[in-house]
Amino acid sequence: MKSLKFEVFGRLLLVIESGDAWSAFYLGAEGKKRPAKDIVVPADISEAEIEQYLDDLCHEWATAQHPKVKRLA
Repeated sequence: MKSLKFEVFGRLLLVIESGDAWSAFYLGAEGKKRPAKDIVVPADISEAEIEQYLDDLCHEWATAQHPKVKRLA
């Protein structure tokens, strides 16, 4: 099981690979997570493509303080 952490325009997001599917979760400040039901990462997206996919999907969230998606771990 692979776990990837991103800052998506200021929001913390965890993407977990489970078998042949990806699941997305919002991360709270205290480390708790909740399902990101509004973010569906297709199973055929590779790990290397997820950052760009999230940028394309969530670009409306961009602000001057948070202009991009960054992979954190």
